Amino acid sequence: MNLAARSIAPDESDLRARIDALGPWFHNIDLGGVWTAPDHFLGDYPGDKFRRFAPHLPTDLTGKTVLDIGCNAGFYSMEMKRRGAERVVGVDSDDRYLAQARFAAATLGYDNIEFRKLSVYDVGALGETFDVVIFMGVLYHLRHPLLALDLIHEHVAGDMLIFQSMQRGSDDVTPLEGDYPFEQTDIFDESGYPKLHFVEREYAHDWTNWWVPNRACAEAMLRSAGFTIETRAEDEVYICRRSEMPYAAYGPGAVYPMKG
Repeated sequence: MNLAARSIAPDESDLRARIDALGPWFHNIDLGGVWTAPDHFLGDYPGDKFRRFAPHLPTDLTGKTVLDIGCNAGFYSMEMKRRGAERVVGVDSDDRYLAQARFAAATLGYDNIEFRKLSVYDVGALGETFDVVIFMGVLYHLRHPLLALDLIHEHVAGDMLIFQSMQRGSDDVTPLEGDYPFEQTDIFDESGYPKLHFVEREYAHDWTNWWVPNRACAEAMLRSAGFTIETRAEDEVYICRRSEMPYAAYGPGAVYPMKG
């Protein structure tokens, strides 16, 4: 879908210029009739994706707190505010994305969203938990993806986690036993065994794509980090609840930064 097709009225030219000055944009957001990325290769993205899993989310977030990790231009942060969330904090490590998010939120009247520069590895510095944590489109950009999930569980996840990761490989999920003998190696050849594909150089012309799970791996990593999958809301989107981390009685699953 080419959203650049319609003509831009003269009174929209300044908005277009300000949007372009902050580009390029990955979130294609409708700012009062002017789209931030009208030639986006995915069209109305992430709007189209959100509409596919939105029915699985609470329609009323009144009184709830939300943390959007890797908020990019703030699309999901603003959607949570639209659903009545009392407090929304969007964090990202990229200054350009944060500038886009602040501009988009101000343009659409969401001045009360807090946007902060923060890495997922530093979420402990926030010193609080949130009713809803959004962690979408980030995992595969991380060199240490399971650590990130562990830190989210340890420091900021109060209840719901909305998770998404690009997936590649088989969509099968092989039922697994709790343990296998050392001599049994064939299980690793199963297409539905959890696999995390390592990208040494680039994938899709992006050097920040490091690890891409198959479906079984994405689900296994969530469970391993202490999240119960409530719904597979879309092909790559999961609605989860915070639960106990497996083997927690034996000690932490990762070396955590000190809590602030």
